[in-house]
Amino acid sequence: MTLPHLASIFVTLLSGVAVMFLRLRASNRPTTMRKIIIPPIGMSTGFLMFAVPITRVPWTWALIAFAVGAVLFAYPLIRTSKLERVGDDIILKRSKMFIFILLGLLIIRLLVHDLVEQSVSIPQTGGLFFILAFGMIVVWRVAMLQAFLKLKKRG
Repeated sequence: MTLPHLASIFVTLLSGVAVMFLRLRASNRPTTMRKIIIPPIGMSTGFLMFAVPITRVPWTWALIAFAVGAVLFAYPLIRTSKLERVGDDIILKRSKMFIFILLGLLIIRLLVHDLVEQSVSIPQTGGLFFILAFGMIVVWRVAMLQAFLKLKKRG
């Protein structure tokens, strides 16, 4: 293993742990439509990476990466995230399995990352995994938004 490869694994693990910590900290706090919508909007700015030619991938690869994130990776997050009304607030309640799901997704990502990196360049691999993560986040947040609006409507 080369130093850049080890550094990539370390940064991925560190980022994953940071995300898990933030997700757990946000549990059981009132949520709003804004808190649900902003993360995918903020993340969408990452598509600017494709302005640099070295990161570009064929459209079919991008669609497959998005579909994998949207179908395979979003499903466990949707299943372990429930919104509940508590008084006037809507609270995001996570299952006790949520942390294990996130950890499992991180491990799968690391394993698949090495396989993909053998076939495409490192910048393209980063682009594909960004698209995969975006697909996961968008579908998860759309499901949360639907549940939020349903609870809000019941008032």
